[in-house]
Amino acid sequence: MTVTVQIPATLRAYCHEATAELMLSAATVRAALVQMERSHPMLYQSICDETGAVRRHVHLFVNNSFVSDREGLDTALAPGDVLSIMPAVSGG
Repeated sequence: MTVTVQIPATLRAYCHEATAELMLSAATVRAALVQMERSHPMLYQSICDETGAVRRHVHLFVNNSFVSDREGLDTALAPGDVLSIMPAVSGG
């Protein structure tokens, strides 16, 4: 089951070829993160801390649903779903 992971511009430097999207085969959000840890470890480290928890300033969405409002990292993914990574942006 292939899902699309949208990579925000601020994190693209941590992906090979600075890509805006990754195509992964994963049944859950957790499984997608495990694949990212293997193939793009710097990207994974920007999303998750050393315990594997999603960092406080990063939000994950499946399609338009906030993962924390669903089953967290165990949120199921279906073919064609889009997993979006949204790091907090601040400024002054």
